[in-house]
Amino acid sequence: MAQMRAMIVPAPGAPFQKIERPVPEPGPGEVRIRVQACGVCHSDALTVHGHMPGIAYPRIPGHEVIGVLEAIGPGVAGWTSGTRVGVGWSPGACGYCDPCRHGDAFACANIKGATGVSRDGGYATHMLAHHSALAHVPAELDAVAAAPLLCAGITTFNALRHCGARAGELVAIHGIGGLGHLGIQFAARLGFRVVAVSRGADKEKLARSLGAHQYIDSDRQDPAAALREFGGARAILATVTDAKAMQSIAPGLGPNGTLLVIGAVGTFPVDSLDLLMKRAAVRGWYSGTSIDSEDTLNFARLTGVASMNETYPLDEAQAAYDRMMSGKARFRVVLQMP
Repeated sequence: MAQMRAMIVPAPGAPFQKIERPVPEPGPGEVRIRVQACGVCHSDALTVHGHMPGIAYPRIPGHEVIGVLEAIGPGVAGWTSGTRVGVGWSPGACGYCDPCRHGDAFACANIKGATGVSRDGGYATHMLAHHSALAHVPAELDAVAAAPLLCAGITTFNALRHCGARAGELVAIHGIGGLGHLGIQFAARLGFRVVAVSRGADKEKLARSLGAHQYIDSDRQDPAAALREFGGARAILATVTDAKAMQSIAPGLGPNGTLLVIGAVGTFPVDSLDLLMKRAAVRGWYSGTSIDSEDTLNFARLTGVASMNETYPLDEAQAAYDRMMSGKARFRVVLQMP
């Protein structure tokens, strides 16, 4: 029987272990993917440290998966073996529950959880996925280059295209890291007036090379005050994982502005009077569904948006994960399969 290799989390907080097990057969509604590359995302910590309730261990993390369809299960239509596909955070949707029927498949009542959290993910040579979780991958995109677009990419692109800003309006990208370096690129190519906000003057050159029109060094000036001097932001994409930083930049919104929170930071206070006077809002943004992933990949192909990655072999998943968690990677980490 053919064998697959995987890096599992045997228990919450335990180091990764390399295993071999039989290549699985897809069940009804499922497909099997031969994985080519899988991004290492900060959200993988949810599985590694057991931060979400109900995770069954051992578990294979990974939700930025690029691969090739290898087997099709019963009841799957429209997909054929040999097709390049991607799988992101969303594990799929049933298509018939109330949220799905209202166009909110991300909140599906019947297929819950996340890839690499509620079901095994892409830190492996093979994986199973529900057919509704699949995105077509353009032939022009390299597997390693495309993998981070299925979480960091879709999250920033999908939030920005729904932020309410029109071409030419001011949009701030708060943080220049794994999310922010993609957010700047997407925002610029969507036609916004892009202001990058980060700590330190050394980030300005990079921010401008990615497409930012202005740069705010939050070590030297109040970012909210600086944004107000520019007229106030129609949208602020908050990619940082620091509650105080999000709190400090919120007053930089302009009339009808929206602070889009995509970095998980827990609770932070916001001045309700400031929101009321500006008719402004604070909004969380879920990454997206498989069609959003597909839109992200196609937009990146058309406009040249590219992730800056560090690559590791599958067997070095622990080192790759540790590098990502250290915050020193520039800017995404990707596992490449043998």
